[in-house]
Amino acid sequence: MKVSKRAQSVPPSATIAVTSRAKEMAAEGIDVVSFAAGEPDFDTPNFIKTAAIEAINAGKTGYTAANGILKLRNAIAEKLASDNELDYTPDQIIVNIGAKHSVYTALQAVIDPGDDVLLPAPYWVTYPEAVKLAGGKVKVIHTEKENSYKLTPELLESSITDRTALLILNSPNNPGGFSYTPQEFADLAEVLEDTDVMVLSDEIYEKLVYGGTKFVSFAAVSDDAYERTLTINGFSKAFAMTGWRLGYTAGPLSAIRAMGRLQSHMTSNAVTFVQEAALAALADKTGTVESMRVEFEKRGNYMAKRLNELPGIQCHQPTGAFYCFPDVSSLYGRTMGQAPVKDSMSFAQVLLEQANVAVVPGEPFGCPDNVRLSFACSTEQIEKGLDRIEKWLSS
Repeated sequence: MKVSKRAQSVPPSATIAVTSRAKEMAAEGIDVVSFAAGEPDFDTPNFIKTAAIEAINAGKTGYTAANGILKLRNAIAEKLASDNELDYTPDQIIVNIGAKHSVYTALQAVIDPGDDVLLPAPYWVTYPEAVKLAGGKVKVIHTEKENSYKLTPELLESSITDRTALLILNSPNNPGGFSYTPQEFADLAEVLEDTDVMVLSDEIYEKLVYGGTKFVSFAAVSDDAYERTLTINGFSKAFAMTGWRLGYTAGPLSAIRAMGRLQSHMTSNAVTFVQEAALAALADKTGTVESMRVEFEKRGNYMAKRLNELPGIQCHQPTGAFYCFPDVSSLYGRTMGQAPVKDSMSFAQVLLEQANVAVVPGEPFGCPDNVRLSFACSTEQIEKGLDRIEKWLSS
């Protein structure tokens, strides 16, 4: 059967590819430690499960409005006001089927063929593919390790042309594990003033910040930033609801309405009883999210410390999300066993096959000197995996 050129041009997700190979090895009886998946190891809290079950039993299983039930959009608006100092009406909010769907639909709504989209590296692997599917042209901005891989005002200003339509920001960052400070975002916002550049701000890791880091939404740093920004968030990371597939987008009414028109033909509404469960998540006062955050911070501190003790590896302390993103490039050119380590792709492959540890190579994230390790797994698994890496490097 014929396959479209569009579909042929999209590579599989690098994170899913590594995870799949690790699962294949585990199915063969091999004890694999996987640092690949970006998924909390915590189960979804029981009060959220209960809300979904009660909604099903109450018959809340039919269609809703394509942009989401009004009471959920109201609750999201209240959350954005109280947590993020962002004033949106429910009509300025759309509920999507996961934040990945939010990103895809937002780009389809605001990008025209030939538009340039600025993408600071490191970036999540889905961003460039979603831009291309919208007809946009990806313009990667290469950042510096010395600045924790953050975009600077100087880099941003030098990258903007008359073809630039959109800047994608992600803080806390996947895969980089860094977060922008309020002042850093304010400085970037100042560069964008008097331009027509829109911003897509992916804030899915908002609740997972460490070391006293203060999270700020990009749209909250100025009135100008508010007017040009689509803010994306969801429930997967903070509430351990990855498989529930629920995200949302807030922003200018014209863009949100456009997303709604597209979504009405793409998917209709997000799952009805999942939207009811999201209401319970937003109303949570149990401290469950904070307890998960505290545990992630402990794991991240431990992983970064151990990585920096290994020869040839340099790792910034993570301030958000649940990833370490060490530079391993000084190890390129070595031969491990009979296998050469030439780049991050071969580093990850050889590490998996020889030490049974799965990490994600940095090339698909725009940073070939790095690999990504997720600490969204137990401390025991982190210890075991890092012990194996240490032994592998010394062999």
